[in-house]
Amino acid sequence: MVILPCTFTHPYKTFDRTLTAIWRIKEPYNGTVVFKCTSQSASELCKTAISYKNKYKLFGNPRHKDLSIRIDNLTWSDSERYFCRVEFSGDIHDKYESRNGIKLHLIASPRIINITVSSNGDHTFKARCTAEGEPAPALTWTSPHSSNLTSVTNTNHRVTKELQYLTHDGKYTCTAVNSHGRAEGTVYFYKFRASNSSFFLILIFVPLGIKVLVLLVILGLTLFPRGTFLYFQHQTGNARCDAQLDLLESASFLLPRASPPACFPVSAV
Repeated sequence: MVILPCTFTHPYKTFDRTLTAIWRIKEPYNGTVVFKCTSQSASELCKTAISYKNKYKLFGNPRHKDLSIRIDNLTWSDSERYFCRVEFSGDIHDKYESRNGIKLHLIASPRIINITVSSNGDHTFKARCTAEGEPAPALTWTSPHSSNLTSVTNTNHRVTKELQYLTHDGKYTCTAVNSHGRAEGTVYFYKFRASNSSFFLILIFVPLGIKVLVLLVILGLTLFPRGTFLYFQHQTGNARCDAQLDLLESASFLLPRASPPACFPVSAV
């Protein structure tokens, strides 16, 4: 939050007609209006007509020659030059506006907004740290290996510094410093190394093979239930015997070969 002051004078001892307070940015007279309020009489408050993003509030009392405003939820884009203006209507049509305006310049201590480790796509890794502040902070990496290559990118109040080709496991710390303070962020990097690639493959494929074998056994029991290899109750006489022998022959992979069982005619069920 910040308060922008603005006071004015006029040649009238009293003024009880309509009064309008206006704030612009960038340039006087033709700049973008970010706040506007109107008071119809001395006993009426100044009613807001325009408040950009609802972040501008009247702080002063225009009837007391004070047009000061308050700006909430400040962002970097609020760093602009502001111009205040007052208009009297009725029999008197006077208008007053500041020509030089007020320059709002935001300052901030550093803040680390992102710190990560990622792959370059060629089996190498890099650490990236992004911080913001005003003035723009200086970034420093502290790592187990001090000879890593670095690259820096600046965008307004934001700075990004990359630590390239990470080779050593351990703690990597990013420090951001400007004239208003400092901030730190830490990331840990550990590169996976398989001690024995063959053993690693065994650990993967043996459990997978067991699962496939179990699945095949379950599938076999489902498609070929035990009763199918024993008898057909709806067959009669030698036909039943032939069918039974055929099934036993086809199931030779399950049963040991032996003398064919004796077949006896049976009556139809």
